[in-house]
Amino acid sequence: MDNEVQRSVSLRVNRRGDRSNQSRKTKGSFCSPEGMSQDYAMKVVWKRGFVRLVLVIGILWMLLILTVLLFHIWSCQSSITFFSAICNKESKVFMMLDTMGFLPKPQHRCPVPLQDDPDAIVIPKERTSDKIVQHLSYILEDESVNNDSLSFPLFGGHQSWSQREQSFKLNSTMKVHCGFMRNGGAEMEPVDVEYVKKCRFVVASGIFDGYDTPHQPSNISHRSQNLFCFLMVVDEKSFNFIKKNVTMREDHQGGKWVGIWRLVLLHHPPYDEPRRNGKVPKILTHRLFPQAQYSIWIDGKMELIVDPLLMLERWVLLIWV
Repeated sequence: MDNEVQRSVSLRVNRRGDRSNQSRKTKGSFCSPEGMSQDYAMKVVWKRGFVRLVLVIGILWMLLILTVLLFHIWSCQSSITFFSAICNKESKVFMMLDTMGFLPKPQHRCPVPLQDDPDAIVIPKERTSDKIVQHLSYILEDESVNNDSLSFPLFGGHQSWSQREQSFKLNSTMKVHCGFMRNGGAEMEPVDVEYVKKCRFVVASGIFDGYDTPHQPSNISHRSQNLFCFLMVVDEKSFNFIKKNVTMREDHQGGKWVGIWRLVLLHHPPYDEPRRNGKVPKILTHRLFPQAQYSIWIDGKMELIVDPLLMLERWVLLIWV
């Protein structure tokens, strides 16, 4: 009996020892620092692999998009009929690429050759004398007419048929109708009238009805900046629109400037339609700026990208040395 009791106790002790050994092995394999370091290393490897996979997929996706865009640009410029038919120039992608400057601009069909150095141009000191019309003046006020329908002033005046016919006959002394009748509209401010008296070279432009803001010229030499007057003719609506949307500065004489452009405000537009009012400075530049010997007109929606002195050399045939 005693032997059996001793055997049972020894078996229980052995079992407890085996359990303790197993628990120690278990703790050593999973909860020991060595086991934890191995798990952490595996997690780091998986994370790095996942990040690399995402980066590779992103790079491949960007390369695919870039390839499609390059193919789109090439198809629009291709001379092959099949590929050019694929191009949709009205798509948003095409317009976005064109706006960002990625699409090459088509060369002008009739490129105008210009010289390279504005400083090498010799400007004539005196104006070429006119042997036909030596004294030219303008009618600024209509003669009194007894007709009530002609009592109010007009910008172009009340020109008779005989006066119109006479204006086509060239004489040494002439006095003709050429707009800007007194109280007929399109009056300049006195500060602008005084400023334009010193302008011998003029680059003129105009914005009416507040549809745009002045576009600053580019590639202008220092000589042209000092030589030319850049005059932007505007009506009151455009003046207020420009004042709200771009930076306008005022000099000590009261002149208004936007960049290189001097704003010339015309009060009381002579016509109800802005398109017709825009023709006044465009056609009658010599009347707005009578002291100017050379003038270049640029539409308000366009940007001057060539030195104006080079344009005069090309078209007015100044002397090149």
